[in-house]
Amino acid sequence: MTSQQPMQGVSASATATLPSPLPIKDSPAVERALNRSKIYLLVSWSLLYPEDEEFLDYLRSGEFVEDGRVAIDALDVALGAVGGERAKGKLISLKKQLGLVENLIASECVNWQLSDLQSEHRRVFSNVITLDCPPYETLFGNDHVFAQSHVMGDISGFYKAFGVELSKDIHERLDHLSVEFEFMHFLAYKESYSLCHDGPEKTQIVVDAQKKFVKNHIGRWVPLFCRMLTKKADSGLFKLVADMTADWMDFETAFLGVTPQPYTETDYRPATFSSPEGQTYECGAQDQGNELTMLLNEVGAQSFMDVKEKDKENEEGRPSGTA
Repeated sequence: MTSQQPMQGVSASATATLPSPLPIKDSPAVERALNRSKIYLLVSWSLLYPEDEEFLDYLRSGEFVEDGRVAIDALDVALGAVGGERAKGKLISLKKQLGLVENLIASECVNWQLSDLQSEHRRVFSNVITLDCPPYETLFGNDHVFAQSHVMGDISGFYKAFGVELSKDIHERLDHLSVEFEFMHFLAYKESYSLCHDGPEKTQIVVDAQKKFVKNHIGRWVPLFCRMLTKKADSGLFKLVADMTADWMDFETAFLGVTPQPYTETDYRPATFSSPEGQTYECGAQDQGNELTMLLNEVGAQSFMDVKEKDKENEEGRPSGTA
C-alpha cells in the first residue's frame, strides 16, 4: 500500500487537503485476503456431504449466493492491478456462475429437502470413493501408495506448521478438497489478521505458504478434478460448483502469481491409499486462536476445523488420526 504521508517542503495549507492514510484494517490488501478467505470457505462447504440442513438452509435462503457476490464485488474493488486482466476476467466469470446458481436455487433447490441434497451428493460422489471424480488429492498423479504417502505427509506438514488439525466430527481425510480449501480459507484469513496485527515478516510467511500450497497441491489436481466433476454431474448444483471452483483456481494462480503443473487425464492413475503399517498423520486445519471463529460467524458458515482446547492438549497431548 502506498503511503500518503505529507512530503517535506509542502506547506501546511497544502498538506491539510491531503487524504489521511487508510487504517490498515480497511486497506485493499486486507480486503483482498478477507474476501478470498470467504470464497474458499463457500466452495469448501458446498462440496462436503450434508449431514444436516444447515447448508441446505444456507442455499435456500439465498445467503450462499449473496455472500459470494459480496465477497467477489469487494475483491474486485480491492484487486487493483494484482493478477492482471486474467484475474479480473475470472471474477466476471464467477459472478455469472453465481447467477446460474441463483436460478437453480429458485427453480429447484428452494423445494429441496435434506434427503434431496444428500441424494444429489451421492449421485455425483457415491457412498464410497468414486473414481469418476474423487475429491481426494492423493488419487491424482500417484500410481503407488509410496508416492501417495509422500503427498499425504507434505499436506500434513502444511497443517501442522500452522498448528491446525482435522476435527473429529468430520469423517474425511486430510487430502479431501473441502479440507484443503478450508485450510486455504484459514491461511487467507490469517493473512488479513497478520496484516493488521503482525509485522511484514510474519505476513510474508503466510503469503508464501498460500503460494506453495496452490502451486504444489490444489493448483495441480483441482483443475482436473473440476473437469471430471463437470462430466460426472452433467447438470445441477455440483456441475455449477465445479465450474465455479475451476474459475476460482484460475483466479488464484493469477492472483498469487504461481504456475502449477496441473495433472492431465493421462496422469490420472488412481491407487487406493493405505498408509504404511503403524503410520498415522496429525492433520487438519484448526485455528488455535479465535480469528477463524470470528470469520465463520461473519459468513454464517460452520467450520469442521474446531478450535482446540489448549488445556486438553496439555493433558492428553496432540491427537492423531489415521489418514
